[in-house]
Amino acid sequence: MINALNKEITVFLNSIEGCSKKSIEIINEKYSSTITDDLSNGHITSNVCMVAASILKLNPKELSIQLAKQLNDLSIYEKVEAAGPGFVNITLKRNDFLSILETIQDKKDFFGQTDNKSGDKIQIEFVSANPTGPLHVGHGRGAAYGDAIARILTAAGSKVEKEYYINDAGRQIDILTASVMLRLNKSNDDFFPQNAYKGLYIEDIATNIKNDKKLEIKIDSSLFLNLSKDPEEEIDQLISALKDRNNKEWLIIKDFSLNSILKSIENDLKDFNVSFDVWFKESSLGNLADNKSKMYASIKKLQDDGEAYLKDGAVWLNTEKSGDDKHRVLIRDDGRATYFASDVAYHKDKVDRKFDKLINVWGADHHGYIKRIEASIEALGDKKEKLIVKLVQFANLFKNGKKVKMSTRSGDFYSLRDLINDIGPDAARFYYLSKQADQHLDFDLDLAKSDSKENIFYYIQYAHARIFSLEEKYHQKTTSKEINRGDGYNASYLKCDKLIHEISKYPSIVNKSAATLHPHLIIFYLRDLSQLLHSFYNDNHVLSEDPENLELIISSLSSVRQVISNGLSLIGISPIQEM
Repeated sequence: MINALNKEITVFLNSIEGCSKKSIEIINEKYSSTITDDLSNGHITSNVCMVAASILKLNPKELSIQLAKQLNDLSIYEKVEAAGPGFVNITLKRNDFLSILETIQDKKDFFGQTDNKSGDKIQIEFVSANPTGPLHVGHGRGAAYGDAIARILTAAGSKVEKEYYINDAGRQIDILTASVMLRLNKSNDDFFPQNAYKGLYIEDIATNIKNDKKLEIKIDSSLFLNLSKDPEEEIDQLISALKDRNNKEWLIIKDFSLNSILKSIENDLKDFNVSFDVWFKESSLGNLADNKSKMYASIKKLQDDGEAYLKDGAVWLNTEKSGDDKHRVLIRDDGRATYFASDVAYHKDKVDRKFDKLINVWGADHHGYIKRIEASIEALGDKKEKLIVKLVQFANLFKNGKKVKMSTRSGDFYSLRDLINDIGPDAARFYYLSKQADQHLDFDLDLAKSDSKENIFYYIQYAHARIFSLEEKYHQKTTSKEINRGDGYNASYLKCDKLIHEISKYPSIVNKSAATLHPHLIIFYLRDLSQLLHSFYNDNHVLSEDPENLELIISSLSSVRQVISNGLSLIGISPIQEM
């Protein structure tokens, strides 16, 4: 009905004297016709007259009166009223209002999704945690967010590709390799550097290498003498020495450790209901010594185009043009590429794959990287607006009233796997998504497991299960397993109207969530819908209603259940049928 209304609005705009085609285009971009917040203002409201009056320098109230008269003259609406400074409120005819129930019963799982699948081609890169240990709960919030916006954008018609960037070529992988190698050391030396990775998972990898590869390492204790007192320098010295003295074993351990952790990460994400279309290895970018590599090609293009320059023996990129606070080094004066150079090469590869939008989901501590990546995209010849960076704030988890630890390096932390085992993937995803991603989140694990009204996850799931139970009991009382599709509705029955009006908002909530990249809007909507459902249930003895009303009630409740199911599925959560 909103699409039909918007067509009539275009006819009205064309009838306004002095309203040009260009003016109509501008007005169409700015005004909105939406489901009203509540039924006291009818079913649909539009602010088109307020927007048009501002652009055309006319009186908004007079315009809204004119539009209301024109729409009333069509006799396709029950009532159209001018309201406020340039609004019109539309009340639908009874059968048109109730038709949403048939639409939901027709589309079922697809209700709320756009029929047009020709949207933008979008890449979403998220999680991308260094493969140096198990995912912790901080990674979980980014995983839930990235996967949810991928689902929502797909529902809104976009073609979405999900990607995990594997940092398999940097210093952290060397630290991982050294950590495992030291655990394999059979020289009975108890030395273990402060900045090495600790934790049982390192010992497990060492044990598996020993068993699978029949590999043992004996490190001369002299290697540990005269090391720097600085923890960072100490680990770097060890890495260099271990590579030199045990190069063959180093490569075996590095490959085995990396694959072990990647497999662990993939399994954890799978159990968290998150999958990726592409696992992109940093090492596939190559290096500067290979003139056929992606790394070499990206830096060469910047230099050839005059975007990168040589200074003090290093190669720099001017990132100030995009608002960065200083220029950034691409190639150090000793010829080694920086992390930024890898990021530049990776984003050139993304651009070359012809995505319309690139969405990067990063931790909030990566805020300073945005301007430099935007600058590199522009320097490579594309528009920086193609890049959208969504920052995800850290999640603080509390258990038994105490904050849980999340430090991967120490080895003493609460992992994503722990969270899945503790409260389940659905409750975890729900609470990660229950607040806007760029806001801090305090996550109470005890609340997430409770069956109280304060647990919004339970409250929504209970609404779904409660309706399912009513449907089962209804079908036991009747011979038909099909819910009436409208012919037998008692259209004069009004008690379901608030529920019907609320579920009619669902497609617009999906579209708004996709436009803003805010999956928490789905949760807020499901919370409000569930509250209406529970209130209705408590106020009405559904199965003892008069038969003439029961058809409409059950059809309405079944549609509410379908919308709750669709909303939960859209954020990667399975609706349940019984509590």
